[in-house]
Amino acid sequence: MRRNAFVMRLKPGCEAEYKKRHDAIWPELKAELRKAGVSNYSIYLDRKTNALFAFQYLADDATDEELSQKEIVKKWWHSMKDLMDTNPDESPVSETLEEMFHLD
Repeated sequence: MRRNAFVMRLKPGCEAEYKKRHDAIWPELKAELRKAGVSNYSIYLDRKTNALFAFQYLADDATDEELSQKEIVKKWWHSMKDLMDTNPDESPVSETLEEMFHLD
């Protein structure tokens, strides 16, 4: 099992809608994430900077890099693009974070 963390950016004033959409995340998207080996996935908001900090576990045989090709993922990105900074393909702009410390 690997740990993965990254940061994204939420547009100002979109906090409530972002939370609402994630509270109602599509079951088929959750299933695709699990199928790809993603688990224990959490997203936190820093209200001072609108940074979204995401953390997840990836199975040793995870296929998470293939998620960007899945239609359900592209549909989710399209539905979220009005709330977040996005790339031309509508994926969220994200930066991988380097783990500096871990305590079990």
